[in-house]
Amino acid sequence: MQTRVYAAAAAKAPLAPSTIERRAVGPRDVELDILFSGICHSDIHQVRAEWGGTGRFPMVPGHEIVGRVTAVGAEVTRFVAGDLAGIGCLVDSCRTCRQCGADHEQMCERGAAGTYNSTEMDRVTPTYGGYAQQIVVTEHFALKVPSNLDLAGVAPLLCAGITTYSPLRQWGCTTGTRVGVVGLGGLGHMAVKLAAAMGAEVTMLSTSEGKRADSTRLGATDFGLTTDPATFKRLAGRFDLLIDTVSAQHDYGAYLRLLCPFGTMVCVGAPPEPSPLAAFALIGGNKRIAGSMIGGIRETQEMLDFCGARNLTADVEVIPASKIDEAYDRTVKGDVRYRFSVDASTF
Repeated sequence: MQTRVYAAAAAKAPLAPSTIERRAVGPRDVELDILFSGICHSDIHQVRAEWGGTGRFPMVPGHEIVGRVTAVGAEVTRFVAGDLAGIGCLVDSCRTCRQCGADHEQMCERGAAGTYNSTEMDRVTPTYGGYAQQIVVTEHFALKVPSNLDLAGVAPLLCAGITTYSPLRQWGCTTGTRVGVVGLGGLGHMAVKLAAAMGAEVTMLSTSEGKRADSTRLGATDFGLTTDPATFKRLAGRFDLLIDTVSAQHDYGAYLRLLCPFGTMVCVGAPPEPSPLAAFALIGGNKRIAGSMIGGIRETQEMLDFCGARNLTADVEVIPASKIDEAYDRTVKGDVRYRFSVDASTF
């Protein structure tokens, strides 16, 4: 099947209209007409070859995909034509290793197949992402999308949503948990929404006073301006859990001092350089620093169901495909509140 896409021909090249070939629908496959595709900062890193290596070009980014099912294979049981479906960061894994068996496909011991800039599990066939009009995916990696939600706002849930939902669940966020969210961007705004919906007492920690009103609207009950040293004194020892979404260099030790004993700081942002960390920042108070990478398919479906029950979506600005490069530049500058969602009818 030929499908129209927006692709980067080479590293750092602008995205432009193109055509690729998708595989035919197999017995266990689902075909979607894509409706919206979110822009994730990782799309920019990979198109611009900022994570090392050369990447796989031509590259069709996009791993925040929402669409409508147009065809299913003979052995598909969970979808029929007309259903809404989503595709996130993965399109396959070995499904036989210990991690896949535990529903952690993102940790597949053979290496999962990424939605783009990767290969299928044959390690030969390239994968192309959601900046496209159609996509074909094996049924196991397609997700049910609640029909009550705004679909443009659903798309970023497939990455930003699960990236923040998973650590909140893993570290037991519930009613009364004191959660601090570091950084109010695409990830941070979802962390605030989700933690508040779980009943947590949420504090937004931001370098921008201009984010205070938004943090309250999103569900935070307190705000800390992190450029003010008084913030770190006022909030010392307060939090059970910190969700650190910042990808710029910052002082982990300063934030660890905001944890109460046995508290955990979870990093979901990825600064480009290592951050120094003194052992006593952890030893004093039995504190922990951890990382979290998206979530498996079962947990991603759980996140979508949670959002459907509470009418939660990402805050998005919908754009046509012709504005993608401009949106990339604006994302780098932090000039979006809080994610871009591309109207796939414009590809």
